[in-house]
Amino acid sequence: MQLFREPDALKAYVEGPDFEDSRDGVTLVQQYIEAPEPFITRVEFVGGKFLYAVRVDTSKGFELCPADVCAIDDAFCPVGETPAEKRPMFEIIKDFQSPLIPRFEALLAANDIHVAAFEFILDADGRPYTYDLNTNTNYNSEAERAAGTSGMGALAAYLGSELAALSAHPAAAE
Repeated sequence: MQLFREPDALKAYVEGPDFEDSRDGVTLVQQYIEAPEPFITRVEFVGGKFLYAVRVDTSKGFELCPADVCAIDDAFCPVGETPAEKRPMFEIIKDFQSPLIPRFEALLAANDIHVAAFEFILDADGRPYTYDLNTNTNYNSEAERAAGTSGMGALAAYLGSELAALSAHPAAAE
């Protein structure tokens, strides 16, 4: 992922020797939304219903995968320098509310999607821009531990209830 502030810089890159075509030949160009604070919001849904929202710090870039396996910590910094006080990259927002939640739930229902996460950013005027829908969601164990919640627990409970419903009505599964 690269940021180009001017169209001419993007054109020079695409037409230049450093351009790397994607595996499928599709190059995605997105408008950059400048947020007043360096974070995006990720909202998690299980069973088509809102579970929680996560504030994701973008101050160090846009590698925003919340899964524990994505964390490299100090793997490339052998001296392990860290600031004295560090805000977590992923932080579950207590009592999160947004007019986007019913809209996201409606989109999930209309498309028969049961487990997902949306990512959005607010611009300087407070306008939301949803830029990603993940239907293979991941959870961050550190953020969940701090908030006292579990996405995997909610997912397991949901899948258990789906299995119980199928077991109670085996003809419905055919």
